Parts: sequence; structure tokens; C-alpha cells
Amino acid sequence: MSIFKKISILFILSLILMGVIGFWTNNINSKRMDKLVQEKYLTIVEDIFKNIENKNYINTLIKKNNFTVLKELPTSDNQIIYTQNYTFGKIEILKKIFDDEFTIKIKYLDEEYILRTPDEQNLSEKNILNALVFLDVFVLLIIFLYILNLLKPLKEITKELTNFANGKFSSRININSKDEIGILANSFNIMASSLENSIKTREELLRDIGHELRTPIAKGKFAIEKIDDFSQKELLKKIFCDLETLTNELIELEKLDLTKLNLSTFSAETLIIESLGKLYLEDESKVEINIIEDFKINADLHYLSTALKNLIDNALKYAASYPILIEANKNEISISNKGKELSKELEYYLKPFTQELSQRDGFGLGLSIVKKVIDKHNFQLNYVYQNESNIFKIYLLKSL
Repeated sequence: MSIFKKISILFILSLILMGVIGFWTNNINSKRMDKLVQEKYLTIVEDIFKNIENKNYINTLIKKNNFTVLKELPTSDNQIIYTQNYTFGKIEILKKIFDDEFTIKIKYLDEEYILRTPDEQNLSEKNILNALVFLDVFVLLIIFLYILNLLKPLKEITKELTNFANGKFSSRININSKDEIGILANSFNIMASSLENSIKTREELLRDIGHELRTPIAKGKFAIEKIDDFSQKELLKKIFCDLETLTNELIELEKLDLTKLNLSTFSAETLIIESLGKLYLEDESKVEINIIEDFKINADLHYLSTALKNLIDNALKYAASYPILIEANKNEISISNKGKELSKELEYYLKPFTQELSQRDGFGLGLSIVKKVIDKHNFQLNYVYQNESNIFKIYLLKSL
């Protein structure tokens, strides 16, 4: 969950809590006001009730207490907060729902008085409390928007960091603030420039090394053809071929760190065919393909097919019998061959220049390339030994 979502959730929870507190405070204040109204006017109302026939006295009380005489009870909703029955009459104090307007109804035989009085002092107090609640909500909203504005540059930082991690080494953050976020952005820009220069230097060095190594190897292979001794000629040919293979694998291994993946969508069957095409098999009967369930893969076809090719090549080299089996099913591709179980854990063979002592054909870089390709795609590689078979599985789902 992003920090923006977390802050939004905290704001909503704070808003809800403030609303609950405001409602609770308003409810308590309303009850308190109802009680105060009863205490304040009950004595006056009872006095009016007892002197109902003395019109002058009643009029004096009405003026003194600022009552408004109504001809009839308002039709709007009213809630009875106090009632008292007498032998010849009845007293009621009513409150207008959702308002602080009180109405007093006095009935004695055929006489009836309907008086209205707003409790101005208590209404003022309530309005102040309501205003404070709304002010708190407003301040909370301002703080929320201010924090979001402060954190807004983090989105740009996250975006550029992701671009840089995905191989866009020219990514820079355009933030000029003087706070900690600005310092972070500036530090990233300095680091990115340094790394970009280092990567460019490394790429140039890699090209130079490749050229400097391949040129003498090509010249050596050409010079070998002039040697008459067949056994010496074949030995030197193998040496130079091995040197060329080693050079190509080392360069390929280094290029993986510098190259941005060219992602595309293709089927598992396409990947297997592409991988086999890189092997130039003389005897296709040595390989059995079983597509149980084809599926789509989003990856770099060139590099992923190279990794799969290396696994197939290893399976062919070290198989005790043929054919080897390539199987595709539900987001995984497995390569299995009959043979002895690996003497060490898989991690040992994934390091450069490591292999079984009894198997010295090659330089032990094939699985290192496989690991780098798999890791770069965020896929997974697994090894199991079952039924006298070595089984390598590539799980083609992004690992978390």
C-alpha cells in the first residue's frame, strides 16, 4: 500500500472519529439544553397555569420572559421533552426537531396558551461548539492537503527510480526544493550520473575487450590451417574454439548486467523452438518435446531462449541416455535427462566457472548465464532429482 493511500485512510478515520465526537458532543449538549429549558421555564409555566384567569398577570409574565404568543402550534415536527397533567388541564414543553426552538403549550379548561421562546444563550453555546467542530474538520482537511502536496514529489522520485532500475540510466529527478526530499533527489541525480558514466565506461571496455580477444583468435584459427600435422592441427582448433566460446560467454555474461530487456509476449512453444534453433542439433531424435498446456510469456525472447538453450545443452551433454524431455505446462518449462544426481546444491553450479570435476567440457558459465537471465526477469529456477532423472524447472511467473 502506498504512503498516499495510508495517509488518505488516516484522514478518513480521523474525519469519522471527529464526526462521532461532534455528534456525541451535540447530543450531550442538546440533552443538557433540554434540562436547562425545563428548569428555567417550568416555574414560570406553572405560575401561568395557576393564574390562568388573571390576564394582566399572564401578559406581564409573557413580556418579562420574552415569550412569543402563537395562535396555533407550528405544523413542523416537534418533540415533547416535558409533560405534566392536571385535573383541569395540561402543560407541555416541546422542542423543534433538529433545532433549539422551544414551544410551551398550556391548556386549562377552554383556555390555551402557545408560547415560543428560543433559548438564545444555550443556542449560542451550541453554535460555538458546532463551529469548533467544523473548524477542526477544515483544519484537518488543510493539513491533509498540505501533507499530500509535500509528499507529491515522492511520486516523481519513485517513477524515476523505477525507470533507472529498469535500465533507463539517463533518468533524473527534477525537484529543486531545499527540504529533505530535495536533498534526496539531488543525491539520486549525483549517484545516477556517476553510475551512468561507469556503465558507459564499462560498455566501451567490454566492446574493446571483445574486439581485442576475437581478433587474435580469428587470426589464430586462420593460421592453424597452414599446419600440416593433423593431430596438432585438431588440438589447436579445439583450443581456439574453446577460447572463442569462453570469450563469447564472458561478454554475454557481462552484457546481461548492462542491457535493458526487450519485453514481448510469446508462447512457451515459440520459446522452446527458438532455443532449439540456437543449438543446431544434428540428431533431433535426442530431444522429445511435450507441450501439455501452452501459455503466454512476457519476457525478452532473445535472452530467455539463450537461458533455455543452455539448460538443454547441459542436459544433452550429460545425459546417460536419450531422448531428453522438454515439457511445458501451466507457467513452467522443465528439462529432464537420465543421469547421476548433482553432487552439490544447485547454487554451487550457478556461480561462474563451477562444474562437476568429472565433467570438464566447457568453462562452467552456462548456468551462470541462466541464473542472470532468470533473475533479471524475476522468474525462478529450481532443480530436483526424481526417478533417476535430473529435472531443471523454470517458473515463468513473476516472483514477489
